Amino acid sequence: MNVSTEDYLRTLYAIYEKLKDKSEGLRSIDVAKELGISKPSVSAMIKKLISMNYLKAKPYSKIHFTRKGLKEALRVMHNHRVIEVFLRDILGYGLTKVHEEAHRLEHAFSEESIKRLDKFLKHPKKSPYGMKIPPKMR
Repeated sequence: MNVSTEDYLRTLYAIYEKLKDKSEGLRSIDVAKELGISKPSVSAMIKKLISMNYLKAKPYSKIHFTRKGLKEALRVMHNHRVIEVFLRDILGYGLTKVHEEAHRLEHAFSEESIKRLDKFLKHPKKSPYGMKIPPKMR
C-alpha cells in the first residue's frame, strides 16, 4: 500500500471515530478540510479507494468503509498511535511534535516492528492525545 493511500485511510478513520452515529457515513468535504486540500483531489482519491474495495459510496452520497477498508484503516491508525506513544514515552518528544514525527515514521516501520513496539510498550490503550488506540481486525 502506498503512503497516500495510508494517509487517506488514517484521515478517514480519524473523522469516522468522531461520528456519534457510525452508520451516518463520511463526507468528502470533511476529508478535504482535514487534509487542507481541494475537494476534487479528495474525490479522485475516494474513487481510487472505492476501486480498491476500501470504501463504498454512491455518487453525491456519504462514504462508508467496507470491511476491508475498515480493517486497513484500523491497522494504519493503530500503528500511528503506537508510534506516537513510543515517541512521547520513550524518546521524550513533546506533544507538539509527536503527531508529525509519527506520520513520517508510520510508513517506514514494518508490521513486525510495530508488533514488537506494541509489546515493548505493554500494549498501550490511549495515544498521547487521549485517543483510543484501536485494535487491529483479523
